[in-house]
Amino acid sequence: MLTLNIEALREAFPSYQVAVVAAENLSVAAERGADLDAMIQAAEAYTQKEYDPENLGSMEPISDWRRAYRDFGIKQTKYRASVERLLRSAVKGRGLPQISRPVDAYNLISLKYLAPVGADDLDQISGDLAFRFADGTESFLPLGKADEGEDPPKPGEVIYADGNRVLCRRWNWYQDARSAIQIDTTRAARL
Repeated sequence: MLTLNIEALREAFPSYQVAVVAAENLSVAAERGADLDAMIQAAEAYTQKEYDPENLGSMEPISDWRRAYRDFGIKQTKYRASVERLLRSAVKGRGLPQISRPVDAYNLISLKYLAPVGADDLDQISGDLAFRFADGTESFLPLGKADEGEDPPKPGEVIYADGNRVLCRRWNWYQDARSAIQIDTTRAARL
């Protein structure tokens, strides 16, 4: 049975909550499909119409994520929560990236509800899951940059991890390459 522990963050972030959905027997399609593509285009058009790109950092929940990042020591805005990066891309007309149907779908959910959403291949996860503070010795290979080698988190950084490695750095900033959803993924956990 898959478990997720957030107790290490309770004292510093008492209002933090997270939900997990596990799925099995998945068939990952590389293409979005017409229906999903139409929903993504509608969400992108909505964000361009409704949000001012110069004031994204002051709107909730983006400002809440910025405050959480500052509270665990991340002061630079080059490290933005995943939801802020997606929102900025959509508002500025760059759109959401096309990865695969499940990844594109959870990016749409993230954009629509302004909540960070991600997923990991359960067959690439070892042990229980936890959001906790890094001690600086953890393994992390950045998605899209794995050939550059390890980029371990800094001590005190909030991480999402399994029993062996970091799955996502800086709470929800960047995913590890080894647990990303792939075409052959059949089981996934979505946060």
